[in-house]
This record gives sequence, structure tokens and C-alpha cells, in this order.
Amino acid sequence: QVQLEESGGGLVQAGGSLRLSCAASGNILRFDSMGWFRQAPGKQRESVAVLISGGSINYADSVKDRFTLSRDFAKNTMYLQMNDLKPEDTAVYYCNARRTVGPVENPHERDYWGQGTRVTVSS
Repeated sequence: QVQLEESGGGLVQAGGSLRLSCAASGNILRFDSMGWFRQAPGKQRESVAVLISGGSINYADSVKDRFTLSRDFAKNTMYLQMNDLKPEDTAVYYCNARRTVGPVENPHERDYWGQGTRVTVSS
């Protein structure tokens, strides 16, 4: 069973920085993709940064040049470095991992989610 645990959220002033961590149970190389999503109050969950096969990272336009996704394979941990935070970055941030499961003749993708960590940016 895959378990993901986020940490690092908190309250920060606009312009500040935070680093979120997502610790996975087991080897993170087994995942087809990993990424960070967020959900602000009253809004749908949205993609923030997703690492896909081949090593490419897709960032949301709103966070480009401010947020950086990275991984530490030795620690089986993914990070999101968030700089120059803005009040509109306030949300609960979720770690996601996806991998192919099921029999060879009928594989399908399965998503795994952490419990979320809250980020609040004050103006």
C-alpha cells in the first residue's frame, strides 16, 4: 500500500518562502508520475507542478519561476520549494503519485494522495 505524507505547510507573509515535503512509503521510482496539487477554499483542486515520465515538469502558469519541484531518491521524498509567495497561493497542498497497476492484459492508472498540508500567505 502506498502512503504519502506531506509536511512543511504553515503561515507566511507575502514574499516569503516555504518548502513542502512529500515522504513516500517505498521507492518513488516505481511511480509513473508525481506532483503537487492544491485546493483553495471554494475552488476545485488544481495542478501546481507535475513530474511526468522522461523527467519533464509541468508547472501551472501562476507558479512558474517561483515554485520548483525536486526529488531526493535516497529519501524517497519529493519537495516543492515555493518562493515569492502570494496571498493567492493560499490553499491546502496535496502530494500525488500515480502508477500503473493491475494485470498485464488490463492495466490501469491508480492515483495516491497525501492528507494535505495547509499553506496560508498573508498580505
